[in-house]
Amino acid sequence: MGGRNVLVASLLVLAALAILFIRSGFESSPSDAGPLVSQTPSVESLYERGLSDQFVEFEASVIRILEDDNVGSRHQRFIVRLASGHTVLVSHNIDLAPRVPLAIRDALIVRGEYEWNDQGGVVHWTHHDPDGRMNGGWIEHNGVKYR
Repeated sequence: MGGRNVLVASLLVLAALAILFIRSGFESSPSDAGPLVSQTPSVESLYERGLSDQFVEFEASVIRILEDDNVGSRHQRFIVRLASGHTVLVSHNIDLAPRVPLAIRDALIVRGEYEWNDQGGVVHWTHHDPDGRMNGGWIEHNGVKYR
C-alpha cells in the first residue's frame, strides 16, 4: 500500500506543477501577445467594402519612403506592399513613438487603424495610446516593436 500512496502523491504533485506551468506560460498582456493577423479584418476586405476605423494587422514590405508630414503632430510616412500586391500608406506618429529606421524592401508587421481612401487606404495609430484607453498599435521591424 505504501508504494501506491507514494505514486498517487507523486501524480498529484506533477499535476499541480503542470497546472502552474501552463498558467504561467500563457498569461500575457494584450500588448505582448503575438500577431493578430488572423483576428483582424484584412486591409484588402476593408478597402473593397469602403470601410474605415478598423484596427488591422498585416505583414508588408516597404516600397517607398515619403517625406515626414510636419503639419500638427509629426508623422513618418511610407508606402508598403502586402503579399496580395495591395499597397497602403502608413502614417506613423513620431511625436508619440520612435521613428522606425526603414529602408526600401524592409519587411514589417504593422498594427494600426485603417482609413479608406481611393488610393488603397492609410494606416495610422501605429503607436501606444497616450491616454491609456486602448492598446493602440505598433510597427515591428527587425524584431523590435516601435510603439
